[in-house]
Amino acid sequence: MNKRNKLKIINDPVYGFITIPSELIFDLIEHPYFQRLRRISQMGMSYLVYPGAHHTRFHHALGCVHLMRKAVSILRFKGTEISSQEEEALLVAILLHDIGHGPFSHAMEHSIIEGVSHETISLKFMQSLNDIFGGRLDLAIQIFTKKHPKKYLQQLLASQLDIDRLDYLKRDSFFTGVAEGNINSERIITMMNVADNELVIEEKGIYSVEKFLVARRLMYWQVYLHKTGLVAEQLLIKIFKRAKYLKNNSVAVESSENLDFFLKKNVSESQLNSEILTTFSKLDDYDVISAIKKWTTHKDFVLSNLCSMLIDRNLLKIKLKSKALSKNKIAEKLKKVREIYQISEEEATYFVFTGKTSNTAYRAKEEQINILYKNGKTKDVAKASDQFNLKALSQPVVKYYICYPKFYN
Repeated sequence: MNKRNKLKIINDPVYGFITIPSELIFDLIEHPYFQRLRRISQMGMSYLVYPGAHHTRFHHALGCVHLMRKAVSILRFKGTEISSQEEEALLVAILLHDIGHGPFSHAMEHSIIEGVSHETISLKFMQSLNDIFGGRLDLAIQIFTKKHPKKYLQQLLASQLDIDRLDYLKRDSFFTGVAEGNINSERIITMMNVADNELVIEEKGIYSVEKFLVARRLMYWQVYLHKTGLVAEQLLIKIFKRAKYLKNNSVAVESSENLDFFLKKNVSESQLNSEILTTFSKLDDYDVISAIKKWTTHKDFVLSNLCSMLIDRNLLKIKLKSKALSKNKIAEKLKKVREIYQISEEEATYFVFTGKTSNTAYRAKEEQINILYKNGKTKDVAKASDQFNLKALSQPVVKYYICYPKFYN
């Protein structure tokens, strides 16, 4: 292919026209592993709450490449040494950082391949692509696995204030219409610098960082952990669990070849070989939605009802509490569901269940966002800020929930 044909321009709804910076990036985007991200929703089942939230991991990855190029340009302008090889490695790493997400992203993260994070699967994909591209991803993998001596390169990729978060907050805010999450990502990037081998934010950017942290908190409770989205994603998990149970008990459960593979087989990290990775790479949202539509008429009461609830958006009722519910209240709801549906106690647990969710907007104990002063000293943003609420954002907020059918008042 002519090199000129690979320097494409893409019209992104968030940033406008963005360009693909190199042949390697273009070829990675063209690979089927990456093209699959067009069929992986960025925000799971959030579109049942925010109808506009139909954007994909493909959108997000390209946006991250765009912001990473800006960050590299700014840091170079301020005297930070980033070689052309390191720049391309950063762009490759940020492009592929989410390539391991399964259908509906976080919603089914531990359902398809149990106990294995999308980061682990992303690394497996990167290693596979590295073999295909003759070792050209070596440096990107080194940065992705935090083995590069330049810590600030790793922090651009994954930290409390990384390129990933700068894109997804702004992008998710745009597509949901939730203005509280609209951060000034370009302002934050312009204020980036490096001190003592670490990524820092110049003093003038402190208010943009404060806005970023507050926006992150608001987006989590208003969007990512919205109770309706939460119950929808739990239904999705329950549906997959039930389908798997039926399959393992010799009950016919029709689905695509790729989904059927994971319904029949429990896959752990140690079993994640090239054959399974290839099968996973062909699995996307459409496999799952097609199966759920088919299962709405399945003879199994539990599976058909759960699927109908999700397809028709007639979801279970969900209540959030500050404390865990008593076992007696849960038992009462289970008993009523058993009586009305005429099902077993085990089957009733698909319709009545509890859980908890939590969020910490700023994990200062794990890694700080440091503010750089003109005298060269740095200070944690929570201590540098005159906003007392930043310290409060470092505390985890835990909420308990119970889900049950709507006929139960």
